[in-house]
Amino acid sequence: MATVELRFSAQPEHVRTARLVAAAVARRAGVDEAVLDEVRLAVGEACSRAVGLHRSHGIDAPVRVVLTEEEKLFSIEVGDEVPGSGGGASAVPGVRGSAPDDELDDGAEDEMGLAVISGLVDDVEVTSGESGGVIRMSWPTTPATLLP
Repeated sequence: MATVELRFSAQPEHVRTARLVAAAVARRAGVDEAVLDEVRLAVGEACSRAVGLHRSHGIDAPVRVVLTEEEKLFSIEVGDEVPGSGGGASAVPGVRGSAPDDELDDGAEDEMGLAVISGLVDDVEVTSGESGGVIRMSWPTTPATLLP
């Protein structure tokens, strides 16, 4: 199991670097070329969300991105340091649970980002706890074929 860990300050300009690193590691791990754009977009959304949460809550800690290559699976975890109150998308800080649709705030943008991620990634899990939130995404890999 190979792992790459990336930490960056919560600045929007660093999100592009995280997307590039994620795509490069995904390609090396054997993620299908046709899916790499989805990996880039999903990582960009997750990282932008984490950056926004850090900035809106005044947190100076870096955003964490962990890229893991397992047998037949490539996963990415994007973590923030914003304390939450439980698990699941509805408990992620900034996501509105039952607020009216016409009430637009940072939570609406956060909720839209999570919707985009879930539309791009079949296997996605959002958790939140006292130490922060994590978006875990994974894609199947194809084993490398060796030429004779």
